[in-house]
Amino acid sequence: MTPLRILIVDDEPLARGLIREYLAKHPDLNIVGESEHGLQAVHDITALAPDLIFLDIQMPKLNGLEVLELTGRRTGVIFTTADDQHALKAFDLHAVDYLLKPFSQQRFDDALVRARQAVAQVQPELQNLLADASQRPTRILIRDRNRVHVIAVEKVEYVQAQDDYISIHSAGRDYLKTQSLAELATQLDPAQFVRVHRSYLLNLDFLQSLERTTKDSYVAVLRNGQHIPVSRTGYERLCGPTA
Repeated sequence: MTPLRILIVDDEPLARGLIREYLAKHPDLNIVGESEHGLQAVHDITALAPDLIFLDIQMPKLNGLEVLELTGRRTGVIFTTADDQHALKAFDLHAVDYLLKPFSQQRFDDALVRARQAVAQVQPELQNLLADASQRPTRILIRDRNRVHVIAVEKVEYVQAQDDYISIHSAGRDYLKTQSLAELATQLDPAQFVRVHRSYLLNLDFLQSLERTTKDSYVAVLRNGQHIPVSRTGYERLCGPTA
């Protein structure tokens, strides 16, 4: 039988060492890499394609849930964390296992039993876990070839739908992300980001004024002078129903 390929992701050297020690008792497991932070993990998961990942949640640069979001990884993941908030949710879902630090060899081995069974299976519950694990996101992650752009939500001026992508405009630059405008809108604070047009989501902090162009249409004038179309429905979202 071909050994399962293991990737260890944790910013704490002692934590990685403990996992190596526990894995040494399982000759059918082969460690193919170790990642010290989230950005490195994104690269290593893509490059190494491990069968099983031991993934810490609280890490610098990107946390474990953000790593999953960027890589699209949905199977063969065992989280290691000192935060039992996420662990309890995972146990309720029966999707992936969480090792709550500090964990014993026996607890580690129990997690391996479940993980072996899940390596070749799709785990849709993980997507729900990603969506519910936190409240409103404070940053948006965009993968661009071998780079990862991290944009603070508060600095997003507007988002435009473009076929199968969205274009996120921030600080004079546009970033393409594979996501629908409707999906992103559900993730952001509706009191801050308003769907002013079927193709535009606007951050109200960057709105300077509204100008009428025809009887039933308007444009939003941003602080940088840019104009964004506003539909009648979008106008009502901003200003309330018209008479």
